[in-house]
Amino acid sequence: MSFSPASSSARPSAVLGETVQYVVDTLSLRIVGQEYGLEERLPSERQLAQDLGVARSTVREALDHIEAAGLIRRRAGSGSFVIFDPEGAKESSSALAAETGPLQLQVVRGIMEPEMIRLAVITMSPRQIEALGDILSQMETVQVDAMAFVRLEEEFHRQIAVGTGNPLLVACYSLVLDARRQSFRAAMYRRHLTPSRIADYQRSYNSLFNAIAARDIEEACEFMKLALIEDQKLLLQGE
Repeated sequence: MSFSPASSSARPSAVLGETVQYVVDTLSLRIVGQEYGLEERLPSERQLAQDLGVARSTVREALDHIEAAGLIRRRAGSGSFVIFDPEGAKESSSALAAETGPLQLQVVRGIMEPEMIRLAVITMSPRQIEALGDILSQMETVQVDAMAFVRLEEEFHRQIAVGTGNPLLVACYSLVLDARRQSFRAAMYRRHLTPSRIADYQRSYNSLFNAIAARDIEEACEFMKLALIEDQKLLLQGE
C-alpha cells in the first residue's frame, strides 16, 4: 500500500490532539476500508462534524493531515476527494504477501509488533481503548471456532496499529496481516487452536488489554513477545 506525497500547502503540526487524532483515524479507516471510493467526494465538513460529534475546525485540521498522508485531495470550492486506490494497493500487497514464507513473516512481526505496542500504549486515545475493549469482548464469546477467533485477533492487532497514530505503520502492518492470512497459517490454526488454547489466548489478551488501559508499556510489550514465541512454537509443530 503506498501513499502519494503530501500536496497540501498547509503543514499539519507533528503532534495531534486526541480529538483530531480520533477524526484522522476514523476517516482514514473509512477510506482504506472503501466506505468512500476512489474519486468520491467526502461529506462536507459540517456533515462530518455532526457525524463524529466534533467541531468543524477539528474536522478541517484532520483533513489537512489526511491529505498530507495522500488519501485525499482537497479542491477549493468543491470539497475533499478520495485519491487512495484500493485496487492498486491490494494487488501489490497480495502479491508480496503470497511470496512471504512463515519464518520471514515471524521475523518482520518480531521487528514491528513490540515497537507497535509501545507506541500504542503511549498514544491510544480513550475512545480507541474502548473500541479495543469491544473487540476483546467479541473474542471472549468464541469457544470452538478457530478461524473466527483468528479474525478477531487480527482486528485486535489492527486496532493497536491504528492506535499508534502513524499512517505509515498502519499501512505496513496491513501487509503483515495479509501475509498472516496465507493458507499455511489458516491450516496451522485449524490444527492447533483447540478450545482450551482459545481460552488461554482469551486470558492473555485480557491481560494485554488491561496493560494498555493502565498505560503499562513493559507488561504490554512482554505480552507481544510471548505471543510471538507461541506462534513460533505452532509453526515448528506444523513442520
